[in-house]
Amino acid sequence: MEAGCGDEINRSLTITFLACRFGFLCPPTSVTHAFKLTLLREIVRNFYPPKGRRMLSSSLSGRHQSRRYFLKATGVTIALPMLESLIPRSAYASGIQADPVRMVCIGNSFGMYQPEFFPTQAGRDYQMPSLLTPLTPHRDQMTVFSHLDHGIKGGHFAVHSFLSGVTMSDAKGMPDGNISLDQRAAEAIGSTTRFPTLTLGCESGLHGGCQMSWTRSGVRVPPISGPRELFTKMFLEESGSGKLMMEKKFQMQGSVLDTILEDAKALEKQLGQRDKQKFDEYLASVRDVEIKLTQEKHWNGVSKPTATIKEPTNQGIVDDLPIFYDLIAIALQTDSTRIATLEVSSDGFDPKALGVSNGYHALSHHGQRQEKINDLLKIEAYQVQQFSRFLEKLKSVQDPIAGGDLLSNTMVLFGSGMGNANAHTNNDLPIILAGGGFRHGEHKIYPEQKNRRTPLSNLYVSMLQRFGVQTDSFATSTGTLTGLELA
Repeated sequence: MEAGCGDEINRSLTITFLACRFGFLCPPTSVTHAFKLTLLREIVRNFYPPKGRRMLSSSLSGRHQSRRYFLKATGVTIALPMLESLIPRSAYASGIQADPVRMVCIGNSFGMYQPEFFPTQAGRDYQMPSLLTPLTPHRDQMTVFSHLDHGIKGGHFAVHSFLSGVTMSDAKGMPDGNISLDQRAAEAIGSTTRFPTLTLGCESGLHGGCQMSWTRSGVRVPPISGPRELFTKMFLEESGSGKLMMEKKFQMQGSVLDTILEDAKALEKQLGQRDKQKFDEYLASVRDVEIKLTQEKHWNGVSKPTATIKEPTNQGIVDDLPIFYDLIAIALQTDSTRIATLEVSSDGFDPKALGVSNGYHALSHHGQRQEKINDLLKIEAYQVQQFSRFLEKLKSVQDPIAGGDLLSNTMVLFGSGMGNANAHTNNDLPIILAGGGFRHGEHKIYPEQKNRRTPLSNLYVSMLQRFGVQTDSFATSTGTLTGLELA
């Protein structure tokens, strides 16, 4: 048998096996079936590349390739379950096990008071400023970064680009639009977990409320606004009749999507080049809906985990913040999701609970008045304290799949798209990364000069690669983040 012939046979057998396993050999009566079959061929082509061609990226910095593979085409990713036929032959010899990595991103609308956030010394022996002192127990499991940002302006409006690195106005000129870090990671998860992501925050507030998460097509992901709603989503089951109604809803929506895609294919041939660009944006939104529908349908018949805490009530973000963190930890522990975001804004934030009389937004514009700065620091210190409590909880919880503590396999990003709220600037963002298997314990200072600055998106590339996403770029990145290494 010629060299490469075995892979050719494996390629054909794998297509047949997966097609039978997932029902892709049924009559192609809709574009949806044809689309899935195209994705199927694509993943097999990547796993068994034609002779002389290497399709899979070798740039990932993780300890090993994941056993989880995905169907990828035209910007869409659909997860496959772990299949023995898709495990590289070398994995059997080395005994590699795939340990899932998780990602949590925490942000706020007004940044942190910079003189009390950024250490002055670089390296491992830095002295913690007042805002970082609650994180002292986690010093060896976290890294503080100075002089990272997205190089954009816009004040409060640019805050929304914290996880995307791209403003709405610039999104059309970017190959991936203004997709946010969490949603880019979620594309690689598909329906592996019940919730590809959990997006938490408020619906209202300054300049449109919480807008930290964005899809590839530029649609804001609406946040879950309270711990009670999150609890319901995570634990409360639909009744039997409710599940039946959901099945009928899925069937109806699926038929509508099939019709839309069929009509779109016919219409596309009649469009000029300028209209095709707009039409592609429309199709991207349709595909977002199709993927979400597929994920929801898959989990409709799977029981939810049992709640380990009482159903909470919504009491405002000050009291809700620790409950949000507790529910995120439970969601990770039960593998209900592997990605979560939480944004804190001024909406519903009552500083009186912290002994502060002025509003959060008003205090962020302190005008260098010390009494206002002192009150602002109380609000910011509370957020850091709750973040520290969350890290402690992750350290105390066992990873349900990999063993060890949950923090070791969870990347936790803490920061903001606002650098200095008093001056409305978006440079020198407050950034901390904890856990996730990286080598921590330092304050890393990057170049401050304008023509030598390191994009925050470089950190996001490193995080995506650690998550298992095969990419070398994100937003305005120039590569991975120099100096950030795996433990």
